[in-house]
Amino acid sequence: MKILALEFSTDQRSVAVVHGGGKPGLPESSEVVESGGRATRAFGLIDEALRQAQLEREQIECLAVGLGPGSYNGIRVAIALAQGWQLARDVKILGVSSAEAIAAQAREEGLSGPVTIVIDAQRGEFYRGGYEVTAGGLRELQPLRLASLAELEAEAQAGGLLIGPEATKWFPAARVVFPRAATLGRLALGRTDFLPGEKVEPIYLRATTFVKAPPPRPLPD
Repeated sequence: MKILALEFSTDQRSVAVVHGGGKPGLPESSEVVESGGRATRAFGLIDEALRQAQLEREQIECLAVGLGPGSYNGIRVAIALAQGWQLARDVKILGVSSAEAIAAQAREEGLSGPVTIVIDAQRGEFYRGGYEVTAGGLRELQPLRLASLAELEAEAQAGGLLIGPEATKWFPAARVVFPRAATLGRLALGRTDFLPGEKVEPIYLRATTFVKAPPPRPLPD
């Protein structure tokens, strides 16, 4: 299967094309990475990844999307792009946790053992998840939840390995690991839990709240 992976949940955005081929058991991939700034050159990154893979848009069979948690705008851009693509081309869509992609990327970077994923959740809180990383794969130890700075500082002081996109900003002994589209695509290979576009939702652990605007005041004549 030819997969286009979109990972826009951090300020290091990436797009990759991943598909089976090459050496037995090893997928081929091409990846384009963009760092810094707030704008996402989504279509530019996609065109470059397809060019490197020598594929046309029509040849993509599945879109794998990083669902976060992370950048609200980036995740929404990736989901909207996948939804529109499915409407136009009837491709399959897979949603993948960006936290799982971080753990998988840590394995590719040579880390092993228990790791704690740390992602800034704003408001003085963090998204926290735990994985056992081995050469053979990943095992979730603790599902994602919100955690305080004090809790994670205590975990770091106790010798826990904290990893994440900006982890060293708060925890000096941590390791910076970004979710990468190529890794996301490899996680998606072989999966079959496809979703219709309207069912793809970002991963947020806080309930969405809205404040209703007051009714407009009548203007005097």
